[in-house]
Amino acid sequence: MSNEYKNILVAIDLSEDSRKVLLQAKEIAARNQHAKLSVVHTLEPLGFAYGGDIPMDLTSIQDQLDSHARTRLKELLEGIDIPEENQHVLVGMPDTETHRLANEQNIDLIVVGSNGRHGFQLLLGSVSSGVLHGAPCDVLAVRVGKKS
Repeated sequence: MSNEYKNILVAIDLSEDSRKVLLQAKEIAARNQHAKLSVVHTLEPLGFAYGGDIPMDLTSIQDQLDSHARTRLKELLEGIDIPEENQHVLVGMPDTETHRLANEQNIDLIVVGSNGRHGFQLLLGSVSSGVLHGAPCDVLAVRVGKKS
């Protein structure tokens, strides 16, 4: 059985730590005969955040958030050669959308950031933990954040 990865998906939150996760994934891709590298950032719908109780149209605000996320993604990807068609900004629940995209794209490795906190529940954080559970492939957690 080969441990070679052909399709790598990097799930990021657009924080400064995302750059470290991206660079680690780029190194893994290079070591795996330049595996295809894709990146995803998922925006939670504003209706989820407010429980759908806001009696107004949030479409324009959601569009602004989407635009901001795409701009920030481009900044983070400077110097990292990921074609635009492999850059995904989605709306939904981050773990669910990451799993869906991984299945659609035949991903064999998902790379996420980990805060490295103590205890299994805190190890990855809620989003990274959600990506780990139910992932259709291997998941690599890159340690980010403050070192203790």
